[in-house]
Amino acid sequence: MTEIGSPIRESRLAGIDGLARLARGADLTLAHAARQALQQMTEDDSRAVSAAATAALERTSVRLDPERIDFGTVAAETPRLVADVRVEGPPLAVAGATVTVSGPGLRAMLHERTLRIMWLPRSDWLDGSVTVRGPAGWADVRVTGQVAGAAVPFAAATSAPAARNDYGTSRGGEPEGLRTYDGGMVAGGYGPARVTVLPAPPPPARRQIGTTILVAILTSLVVLGGAGVAMTLLDDRREPSAPLVAAPAPTEQPATAQLKETPAPAISKVPLAAARVKSVARPLVVGTIRVGAEPEGVVVSPDGRTVYVANQNSRILSVVDAATRKVSSVQLRNTPRFVAVSRDGRTVFASMYEDDKHTGSGVAVVDAASRKVVRYLDTGHMPYTLAVAPDNKLWVPIHSDGRLEIFSPGTLRMESELPVRPNPHAVGFSGDQMRAFTANHESNAVSVIDMRSNTVIRNIGVSKAPHSIAVSPDGRMALVAGYEADTADLIDTVTLKRTGPFKVGRDPQSVAFSTDSRYGYVVNELDGTVSVLNGRTGTVTATIKVGKSPRTVGVSPDGRLAYVSNGGDNTISVLKVGQ
Repeated sequence: MTEIGSPIRESRLAGIDGLARLARGADLTLAHAARQALQQMTEDDSRAVSAAATAALERTSVRLDPERIDFGTVAAETPRLVADVRVEGPPLAVAGATVTVSGPGLRAMLHERTLRIMWLPRSDWLDGSVTVRGPAGWADVRVTGQVAGAAVPFAAATSAPAARNDYGTSRGGEPEGLRTYDGGMVAGGYGPARVTVLPAPPPPARRQIGTTILVAILTSLVVLGGAGVAMTLLDDRREPSAPLVAAPAPTEQPATAQLKETPAPAISKVPLAAARVKSVARPLVVGTIRVGAEPEGVVVSPDGRTVYVANQNSRILSVVDAATRKVSSVQLRNTPRFVAVSRDGRTVFASMYEDDKHTGSGVAVVDAASRKVVRYLDTGHMPYTLAVAPDNKLWVPIHSDGRLEIFSPGTLRMESELPVRPNPHAVGFSGDQMRAFTANHESNAVSVIDMRSNTVIRNIGVSKAPHSIAVSPDGRMALVAGYEADTADLIDTVTLKRTGPFKVGRDPQSVAFSTDSRYGYVVNELDGTVSVLNGRTGTVTATIKVGKSPRTVGVSPDGRLAYVSNGGDNTISVLKVGQ
């Protein structure tokens, strides 16, 4: 206070550095007060002080990466497209932030530092925006796209997004069972968390800094602390870290004075399999790749360039270059069983245990760039088909202990344990419903979990010995393999109604979906085949012969290829599943 209230310019400049440090800190009360003080100092009589305060505000403001998403040209029947944007900035950037949307069929949801943007192509073109606004300022993403065969209006292609909140011409309405709730796609009672957000401070008058800053800081302390209004989510039923759901787009937009004439940013393309590739009813085997001894788990990296294979008759993780089909190895401490990859593709996770189902239980954490193990996570006995959730948390089914272990992103600290019915084999996620589904092998049931409260809300009976589960990319259906019944079941993730069973091959071991959600794939271990099912009706459209004793299947993000691990002949089969 002494420095920023000093008549000496150099002292005020030193005070700005201190305010910038506070604005970047984890103490949200002080951070908000510091930004208010910096806002006042942008009107300082000294041009140097004013410029330094402005620069400090910019450094401590919310930022979005990328600043533009182009969904490109999509097929008319595309159900939905999703892209993730990183929210950057200090802790204040995401504390109490709200999301507004403007554009036909555009939806958005903010969870921690991930802004998930979804487009339901309900009009012929999209030129909209998604804005994140809070105590650390505001930032927006321009979102564009076009339905195949539609002419893009000249204004849509050249002008900035309009400040409006219409959802365009309907192309069939919302998917059955879903409704629009505050701009987010939800089902039943799944609504957004309540959010307390401080309004932005009013524009200050131009004057020397002094008592006004003291009043602003004291006011912020009272509002944030003394009045008990925390910069957090408020919900009677869950912890403060619960995800935000976007509110409806208001008509108010950022003030025109804040907009600057800048060149259009480079378009950031995201891989959108549903927009580029249409899955086929009868895939073809187009190659075979030799990997390690008895391959089991297989997964494809988010960029589609690398395939990771866990070899359960060795302590080797095979790394396959998808383009050249060259294979390299990563040595692990124990026998790998199943494998998953983080959503940014930088980290690979391999569950491990020995044949006694006890010794060596844990998860290997591998750096994808260096292909070296960076750490091992201790888990319960017999960690099975692990998966990365939409919020980047690592979920590990603990087969022998009848529970799920959930590890936080980044730190990989186990943050919770969730008991389920014996014995969980696999987990899938429906981000739209904020639900997780686990296949519980010995219980003949699928547990449905509310991901916001981490509680089991229902158990659904399925075919005998559910060995694997996958949720379609559009979030609407879950496919379950009944290992001892030689069947598969479908579960509607909204209504939780089961259909089936549908007859497949013998000993169905693993399941997956095409990237456009049209077809499901069931790996039949005893028959050496893959059954292809209609993703909505369960009708078998093809049975494809692969290698000996196939175990699991992974689909590339672009939707063109799928990889099936063949434990009996130490290979993976490459299937062309889209065109």
